[in-house]
Amino acid sequence: MKIILFNTKAYDRESFEKALSGTGHTVRFVEAKLNIETVKLASGYDCACIFVNDIADESVIKELAANGTKFIALRCAGFNNVDLHAARKYGVCVARVPEYSPYGVAEHAIALMMTLNRKTHRAHNRIREGNFALSGLLGFDIHGKTAGVIGTGKIGSIAAKILGEGFGCKVLAYDKFPNPELEKGSAEYTDLDTLLKKCDIITLHCPLNPETHYLINKDSIGLMKPGVMIINTSRGGLIDTLAVIDALKSGAVGSLGIDVYEEEGDLFFEDLSGNVIQDDVFARLLTLPNVMITGHQAYFTAEALVNIAETTIGNITEYEENDTCVNAVFCDRIRTSESVRIQNMD
Repeated sequence: MKIILFNTKAYDRESFEKALSGTGHTVRFVEAKLNIETVKLASGYDCACIFVNDIADESVIKELAANGTKFIALRCAGFNNVDLHAARKYGVCVARVPEYSPYGVAEHAIALMMTLNRKTHRAHNRIREGNFALSGLLGFDIHGKTAGVIGTGKIGSIAAKILGEGFGCKVLAYDKFPNPELEKGSAEYTDLDTLLKKCDIITLHCPLNPETHYLINKDSIGLMKPGVMIINTSRGGLIDTLAVIDALKSGAVGSLGIDVYEEEGDLFFEDLSGNVIQDDVFARLLTLPNVMITGHQAYFTAEALVNIAETTIGNITEYEENDTCVNAVFCDRIRTSESVRIQNMD
């Protein structure tokens, strides 16, 4: 197949060139993100390979289909940036990489917790300046605290096990599809309101869809313990950022650690160190001492890059050979029930 990879960096090229070896596929790497302004770059290509901040809405998919593209290969797990109804309408198959670094993402969530709690980033900067004072660096024992895990797919289940079996937390979990293995020892499933009310730490590991959009909002924050820590390594749209900023200022939320942001498309994966950040909401977050932000790097491990490239190329090859793909989130040959079910996975 002829493939165009949008939104690529040097590390993407390296991992995909290795995965492509011997497959017979031809590929073009472009740095541009997929959107209505760049979609013409895909003209004549069988497959458009995209990442989390590319836009594949109806206008883009219509143009892709008109210009010969029949397969959208996501090199990520989430697919909230793809209009699946449009894919069905124009006969474009969409496939994803269902997992690539579940341990890496879960471990990064824990790293955000530890950094926020023990303020190691601030301590590091102090020490480099010869300041060895401990004032302002007070943390708490995570052991014995109640941690809430919202979404217990592969990533959430790993996070729950780290918190429960590793740190000695009481772990409460919420998911419409409980993990039977997790129920046996690492976590206790409960309803969402109970989790929000009882937890000292809440970490989000669920997909973004209409039901989970702004899951963390003014009302849900009102149910939480004063001073709660919130961690999000899933999708930015799970959090109403303005509501959380107000809660951080009042002390209702004690700290926030995020690897994702609702409007990250114009920020993350680029070097903007010489620019003025135009997003005033994000700029406000940067001023708060109890906020830790990383730029969508939770997935970014050596193992993940290999898994993403190999699975993506495997999806493309399988579709070319069979007109279908086991990792499809929409395909004419995949049952509708399967396409719906998969939306509940992280």
